Amino acid sequence: MLISFLWLSALSVFAQVHSKREFRGAWIQCVNGQFQGIGTTKMQQTLVSQLDELQRMGANAIIFQVRAECDALYPSKYEPWSKFLTGRQGVAPSPYWDPLQWMVDECHKRGMELHAWINPYRAKTKTTKELAANHVINQMPNRVFAYDGLSILNPGIPENRDYIYKVVEDILMRYDVDGLHIDDYFYPYPVAGERIPDQQEFIRYGAAFGNIADWRRENVNQFIKGLSETIHRVKPWVKFGVSPFGIYRNQRTAPNIGSKTNGLQNYDDLYADVLKWVNNGWVDYCVPQIYWEIGHKTADYKELIQWWDRYAGNRPLYIGEDVLRTVKAVDPNNPRSHQQPAKRRLNEASKNVQGTVLWYAASVVENPGNYATMLRRNYWRYPALQPQMSFIDNEPPRKPKKLKLKEIDGQLYLVWKAPKGTDWNDYAYKYVVYKFEKGETIDLENATKIVGMTRETIFKLVSQETGKQYTYVVTALDRMSNESAGKKKKVKF
Repeated sequence: MLISFLWLSALSVFAQVHSKREFRGAWIQCVNGQFQGIGTTKMQQTLVSQLDELQRMGANAIIFQVRAECDALYPSKYEPWSKFLTGRQGVAPSPYWDPLQWMVDECHKRGMELHAWINPYRAKTKTTKELAANHVINQMPNRVFAYDGLSILNPGIPENRDYIYKVVEDILMRYDVDGLHIDDYFYPYPVAGERIPDQQEFIRYGAAFGNIADWRRENVNQFIKGLSETIHRVKPWVKFGVSPFGIYRNQRTAPNIGSKTNGLQNYDDLYADVLKWVNNGWVDYCVPQIYWEIGHKTADYKELIQWWDRYAGNRPLYIGEDVLRTVKAVDPNNPRSHQQPAKRRLNEASKNVQGTVLWYAASVVENPGNYATMLRRNYWRYPALQPQMSFIDNEPPRKPKKLKLKEIDGQLYLVWKAPKGTDWNDYAYKYVVYKFEKGETIDLENATKIVGMTRETIFKLVSQETGKQYTYVVTALDRMSNESAGKKKKVKF
């Protein structure tokens, strides 16, 4: 069955529509303990292996968890080193290194974006028994509440918002990250018999609200709005992304807008009004976690991707996909295949969906069900630029200058000069190289003609058949992936 599936999929390469712009991300989490106490060398080896494989399969963005429980996978003056790094909270890695800076460098070297992922409110996970002296629970115990074995920074206390903004500003000032990412943990996931202990805060701060649910939603709204403002004040080009739970509201709760689902709800249970954030432009991209399979009785992937496509198109929409669930589930319309091809077709049919984020990196690089193979050979076969965000910046940089052919040690290179730029939004940050055969129309919208992207002003040419002539075109991209006009060079091998 698997051999037939791969053979049929390989044939479909030539019919596949290849988008020139697509967010191709993967989450690398620490909270599952995959790095805990393994040491600097082993962790770097593990990450290099994952990044290399993700690069091979066409990924262009990594979402890296750096703050899981008010701790840090980087040196922080506000919060302790994470136990998920060293095995014990507050203990620095040995040999010493800075995982966040290292990941920024490694991702950029591979042409990938690096989005720093934080859990804003979670202060302690269930498995953490020992806290460092400078942890927020020890420093400000009155600003944290306990719930089902977790500790949560109380979203109803305004000072907690300011504290998180300070942590984020510190990250942005010190690291060249491309995005700042938060996931689905706002108010805690509800547990039967547990009550959120925020009655006193509601009495103190919620007088203007008729009920505590509306007050809680407004607390999260204000946090999201303020975080967006903080990010763009410090670095306007850093993309603010949120990855909410996959269901906004169920139709039985909200007949006019709810999806035909029966699961937990962002709006009602987590107090996360995601559509308000999207429609008000408080987030720059949204990645709903649609981790279920097509045909799931409670939360059908098809129903949910179509729902998000219909209602959340005011900002770039990427789909969070669970790789293992995808390959374990059979396509309802093709029992010889798992669900990767069917999900890709649904993505391509959704006009507002501009990418995918894979849950999670370690699982996809193991290539279950040949999932990674099909990304590499088919769906992500050609490089892709990042989706545009014209609401941040829509002006392209100038085109590269003085493009010429140069031979170095017997090898041919294209070399060029960077165009002039005076600010973050008009200097060249990266370059795209296209290749066209003699007589071909120069079409820069044809993604299959992209042969590389680089942050350097030099590009090595792969040897071709002697006597053949090609036209190479080099364009410049700015921080927001706005693309310049092209500079051409004919090359005869």
